[in-house]
Amino acid sequence: MKDSHFFHISKTGKIISISSLDEALEVAKTGGYIWLSYIHPTLEELSPLTEKMGIHPLSIEDCMNEGQIPKIEDFPGHTYILFNAFNYSKKKIIIEEVNFFIGENFLITVNHHGPTGRILMENIEQLVKKSVINTGQGPAFLMHIILDLIVDEKFIAVEAVEDDLNNAEDMMMQDLVKFSLSDLQHLRRNLLTIRKSLFHEREIMLKICRKDCPYIQDKAIFHYRDIYDHLLRFFELTETYREVVTSLMEMNLSMLNNQMARSSNQTNATVRRLTFITTIFMPLTLLSGVGGMSEFSMMTGSENWRIAYPIFMAGMAIFGFLSFLWLKKLEKAELKKGD
Repeated sequence: MKDSHFFHISKTGKIISISSLDEALEVAKTGGYIWLSYIHPTLEELSPLTEKMGIHPLSIEDCMNEGQIPKIEDFPGHTYILFNAFNYSKKKIIIEEVNFFIGENFLITVNHHGPTGRILMENIEQLVKKSVINTGQGPAFLMHIILDLIVDEKFIAVEAVEDDLNNAEDMMMQDLVKFSLSDLQHLRRNLLTIRKSLFHEREIMLKICRKDCPYIQDKAIFHYRDIYDHLLRFFELTETYREVVTSLMEMNLSMLNNQMARSSNQTNATVRRLTFITTIFMPLTLLSGVGGMSEFSMMTGSENWRIAYPIFMAGMAIFGFLSFLWLKKLEKAELKKGD
């Protein structure tokens, strides 16, 4: 219980710290409303809420089971809302569930995450203490202040993902070979996580804006519409970033294919040049082998070698030149046929 804080908030917005749940219930009878902020509680700590405040056991069970999607559920005497806070750390989206129980004269918040959740709730408590005018109007305004801060934190996470996306694009353009496609896949998973959460949270805000929650007054709806607009904008940004990731993955594959094609073309060109040279020199090698034989000297006679040798070399040069012209003609014919 040392990480949990209880407050009584008067109609004037004055916030008073309370030491226990029983004291909070007694103070609530004097007017205003109470705010019970639980951080990483156990089931034993939350169980008294069922008996003393009428919190439905199913909502307590949902609160204790992590890994659920954001949702809003109405129960007798209160409404249960599950919202996600984002924390972007080491290129990974960390989901922090924040649970709300809102009633006529109370607001209960439950955060199950340790150090990170503690920092989040401490920031919220500091913000609430500065927002005296709004908090005095009822628990709906207090919940709006908390949700507004959570949504602002979402934007920080979305911006961080955008920065990583831009860095990944720059790295891919600078060095395609060293660039790892797994970076894009990791970003894609993060965006899917964000999108899934924003989709359901948008539906929660839409339901509240339609006045489907009995514990949120009409005068507070306008504030929740602002949160809905932010969530809608973040959702559209996430969709855009997902399309960018898909485009980058396709571009990466296309660039790799082009690079492989260029490498293949260079190899083919090298092989073609070597084949060209080999085709010319193979018959010349045969002729030079014949010319270097002693039988050739016997046929020409030793006294005629001064004349025969230059004639033989000239013949080889002419033969090589004619072979070159013939191969070039064949190459042009193939290119013309290919066109």
